Amino acid sequence: MNRTRLTLLLPVLAVSLAACGGGGGIEGLQTFTYPAGDHRSGSLVYAENPPAGGPHNAVWQNCGVYAQPLYNEYAVHSLEHGAVWITYRPDLDAASVDQLKKLVDGRPYTLLSPFPNLPSPVVASAWGAQVKVDKADDSRLKTFLDKYEQGATAPERGAACSGGYGGTQ
Repeated sequence: MNRTRLTLLLPVLAVSLAACGGGGGIEGLQTFTYPAGDHRSGSLVYAENPPAGGPHNAVWQNCGVYAQPLYNEYAVHSLEHGAVWITYRPDLDAASVDQLKKLVDGRPYTLLSPFPNLPSPVVASAWGAQVKVDKADDSRLKTFLDKYEQGATAPERGAACSGGYGGTQ
């Protein structure tokens, strides 16, 4: 292939990769910037639903699978430690919830829980990042987990995800 033809094809290839989430990107990914270590008590208000960082309780949520909603303040602390929190609408069908359970199975830095009033059926959140999807089998969920579980955006990556708070709302 000659140089002129290759030069003409490169922009088309770049646009094609961007359109399908290529180049390492996650289609629909939203990112946010929050300072770490802002410990507060009580109920807090967050900019995102569910939250993807910000002030949080001094105690973290134990990573795991939960059948009831979690307190945002504890879960956000787990995000600071490098956890990914996958939330789903409480009315999501059982087969889809099972798919999500399989997705997080064996991953020590994940939270899975229902979350009332979600903007999408399933939302994956990490410290400073979030993606909203319509189906539990959306491949972006695994890509998000692979990138953000114990990822570089976590201010306290490697800190405990057990030995904290294990309750639900």
